[in-house]
Amino acid sequence: MLLQLATLAPALSQESSGTLPSIDANTSLLVISPHPDDETLCCAGVMQRVRAAGGRVSIVWITSGDGSVLSMLIAERSLLASRDAVRDLAHRRMEEARAATSLLGIPRNQQFFLGYPDGRILALLQGNPSTLQAARFTGETHVPYADAVFPGHPYTGKSLEQDLEALLGRVRPTLVLAPSILDTHPDHHASGILATRVADRCGVGAKLRYWIVHDGEGWPRPRGFMPAIPLSAPTTGRATAWVSFALTEEEAGRKHDAIQAYHTQMQVMAPFLLSFARTSELYSMRP
Repeated sequence: MLLQLATLAPALSQESSGTLPSIDANTSLLVISPHPDDETLCCAGVMQRVRAAGGRVSIVWITSGDGSVLSMLIAERSLLASRDAVRDLAHRRMEEARAATSLLGIPRNQQFFLGYPDGRILALLQGNPSTLQAARFTGETHVPYADAVFPGHPYTGKSLEQDLEALLGRVRPTLVLAPSILDTHPDHHASGILATRVADRCGVGAKLRYWIVHDGEGWPRPRGFMPAIPLSAPTTGRATAWVSFALTEEEAGRKHDAIQAYHTQMQVMAPFLLSFARTSELYSMRP
């Protein structure tokens, strides 16, 4: 364990390096999350710090988690569940997201769901921007969730980019935290591309910082709830300078509670989720 951390240490820099901007009452943080739970795994500490400083925190979930195979197997015990059952699962995950982030001090009016199809984000960005994509399990081609920011918007790459751009205009962030394009999950990789593309277009690309959830089998290391140690640097981004953001004991405790609020995901992958309940979070500049 100690040898492993020592090996990875050169990839980590300290919070004082300046890669993360100062947090104060003027901070407007936007966290871009591919699915419900990603925002808490990677950004719970920073979100709490901004709120404690008197700043504003907003979260946008690109999908509502309606394409998770593991969740369907556990919650519905079938991959052939009805479309209504899949939408019910998505509503459950959205309510879990609201509960988890409320524990972190994020008000409901700063919690935004776009409702795009889980598992289809990369396809939306790679194909013809005006071509409709159908969600894997619901079969929907338009946002079906009434409490989404833009219900009824089409599942196209053009619409997705426009919706995120509109939200950036509404939030006016001074700091944006988004998935790294180095993340090995297709939705996370695609969300990193989306965030970079839209942030650059809106003139806030320099305010963008990245985090990572999926780095191949076995990461974070060691796997499981290890609350007394920092998060180790991901191997995928070994050439990337990761900034270690240290959490206070109180922040780490609330993060742990917020992760546990994701009941559906805890049934599926509790050891993985709890691997992020550490004494630090990691961020990087653009790869």
